[in-house]
Amino acid sequence: MSVKAKLWHVLDHIEEYVCSLLLAVFVTLLFVQIILRQFWGYSIPWGEEVATYMFVWFAYLGAVVAAKMSAHNRVSFQFRWFPPIVKKISEGIADLIWVAFNLYFTWLSYDFIFNRMNLFWKSQTTGIPMKYFFMVLPLAFFLMSVRILWNNYLIFFKSVEIVDPETQELKEITETAQAAKTDSDSLTGVK
Repeated sequence: MSVKAKLWHVLDHIEEYVCSLLLAVFVTLLFVQIILRQFWGYSIPWGEEVATYMFVWFAYLGAVVAAKMSAHNRVSFQFRWFPPIVKKISEGIADLIWVAFNLYFTWLSYDFIFNRMNLFWKSQTTGIPMKYFFMVLPLAFFLMSVRILWNNYLIFFKSVEIVDPETQELKEITETAQAAKTDSDSLTGVK
C-alpha cells in the first residue's frame, strides 16, 4: 500500500481512531478512579471531570462515525410501496435538510465559542478554558455534514449502495439461519 493510500485510509477513519482512543482513556480513567477510591480512599481530583468531557467528545464524534456508516435512524417504512428512485430522492432531500441544519448549528456553535462565550470560563479542576471542550460542537456537526454529503455523492454519482450495518448484519443472520435450516432439513430428510 502506498503512502498516499495509507494516509487516505487514516484520514478516512480518523473519527473512529479518536473515538476508540477516547473510549479507552475515559474507561481506564474511571476504572482507576474506582480502584483508588475503594482501596486507598483517594480520588484523582480532575478524573471525573476529564472523563465526562471525554465522554461528550466520544458521543459527538460517534455521531460522525454513524453518519459515515449511514447508521442513523430513518423512517423508511413508507417507501416499501414506491419505486426505489422515490426512496433514493426522498432520502437525498432529507439528507440535504439535515446538512443545512448541521451547517447552521456549526455556525451557531462557532459564533458562541469565539464571539459570545466568556473568555474566563475555565474547567473547575483542570483550569483549561471551556472553549476547548466546546469545540467538539462545530467540529462534529461540520464533519457530520461532510460525511453525509460524501455518502450522497457515492450514492448519486458513483452508484454505490451504502447499507446500514444493522440491516446488513440482520440479513446475514437471516441467511445463516435459513442455510442452517436447509442443512438440518436435508440431514433429517424433511422436505
